[in-house]
Amino acid sequence: MTDKSQEIRNGVAVVTGAGRGLGRELSRALVAEGIQVAGIGRDPASMAKLASELGDAFLPVVADVADADAVATAFSVIRAAKGSPTILINNAAVYPQCDILDETPASFAQTVNINLMGVFNCCHAVLPDMLASGSGRIVNVSTFAHIAPAPTAAAYSVSKGAAQILTKSLIADLGDRFPNIVINDWIPGVLATGMGRPEGLDPKQAAEWGVRLALWHDSALTGRLFDMNAELPEPIGLKRRVFNKLTGRKRVALRLS
Repeated sequence: MTDKSQEIRNGVAVVTGAGRGLGRELSRALVAEGIQVAGIGRDPASMAKLASELGDAFLPVVADVADADAVATAFSVIRAAKGSPTILINNAAVYPQCDILDETPASFAQTVNINLMGVFNCCHAVLPDMLASGSGRIVNVSTFAHIAPAPTAAAYSVSKGAAQILTKSLIADLGDRFPNIVINDWIPGVLATGMGRPEGLDPKQAAEWGVRLALWHDSALTGRLFDMNAELPEPIGLKRRVFNKLTGRKRVALRLS
């Protein structure tokens, strides 16, 4: 694997959902690494507070990722203020915890528009920069929710599962032609945030892993799923397992710490 991580450090890292929880800690950790960061969030007060803490290295941009026009404007502001984005961490999400009998078409669509369309909107906005330079890094924050949906989590589970398919689709279309645009999913785990649980993992710890992954620019990472601080290899069939055993091949899972 050829690591070209230094190339993306000279640009701008965009973090969505930056005003709270994991997004806030990801922004802090990136700035601590000396990276110029643009945070996108919906709450002006939260964004302003984080900007006052992080200083000139952080650009607060108030926008709703579900609004494609607002996202396009946000990226124009980022380019004008800080330059071309080289890193995108799609972190923004909502978890409304709504019983399926209480969901309406509008409420369900709102969750999907943020958790799925928000990822697409931001990828669509950043890809021209990455295509122009031939390089970039996209990390989509994901979950296991779609595998075994919990009660009151229909819209969340469906939208986050679809976002994983979107990651695979981006790779299917771009992977061969633009191998230096590195794309993968990362599951940070259950966090002690408003969307998580009080007994969950400290989001500061998760952010350390997420930033390490986002700053790791290696084409061999494309398509690899990371769970917390380690790669979660895809299951392999019986024939492949037998072949690996006969040939002595063993794929070692990558780790972030």
